[in-house]
Amino acid sequence: MSFPKSECDVLSALSSARLVVHLAQEKGVVGHNLSYREPLYHVGAILADAALQAGLNYRTVVKVRVDRIVQHFPEAATLSGMFDTIASIGVAEFLRWHHHTKVSRFVCLAELLRNESIDDFHQLRTWLQNPACREKLRAIHGVGPKTVDYLCGLVGLDFIAVDRHIRAFASDAGVTAADYDFLQTVISYAADLLGVSRRHFDASIWTYVSNQKAGPQRRTTLQLPFDGPVAVA
Repeated sequence: MSFPKSECDVLSALSSARLVVHLAQEKGVVGHNLSYREPLYHVGAILADAALQAGLNYRTVVKVRVDRIVQHFPEAATLSGMFDTIASIGVAEFLRWHHHTKVSRFVCLAELLRNESIDDFHQLRTWLQNPACREKLRAIHGVGPKTVDYLCGLVGLDFIAVDRHIRAFASDAGVTAADYDFLQTVISYAADLLGVSRRHFDASIWTYVSNQKAGPQRRTTLQLPFDGPVAVA
């Protein structure tokens, strides 16, 4: 995560963060979501989640596929086990997804980790804390800063992944800036001011915005992006 470099940038981010805090307090965003998903100790499911999540409905499309991987392919909890599995059944069947773009992204992520000698969850989590990994991930077609931060969140690192939910909430708070790094800093500062983890605040905003879109009749059935065995675009 990159922070503002000048004092003016810091003050601007803090001012915007206070607007976000005000809206979060007004709407009870954090208080309504007291838990979030623990890290998923399954490399195959983590990579599937990261590769599939962009542009898809998380609850109805992504989560069911990630849950299936966890339940049916426990051997794929390690990267080597995952490669053995897909050698047997194929990547498309493993993901239950056949469109080339996301299948290719999944394969590229997996190949990068193998080239980096990563096999299990703990090695992946350690690697993601090395700033040098971001450039390598970003070199994969379709992997932007949000996907990298999202992947960090999946292993339990305290990152904000700026998605359409974050942008919508910030806009409602009166923060109209479009720059990814600036918005990430604003939401991170807001979480700090509220005294909650950034992952918690990210999940809370996701749930709140999703519930607003879903309507009253479905609000009790929506899942947190960091809740249960498997995370949002």
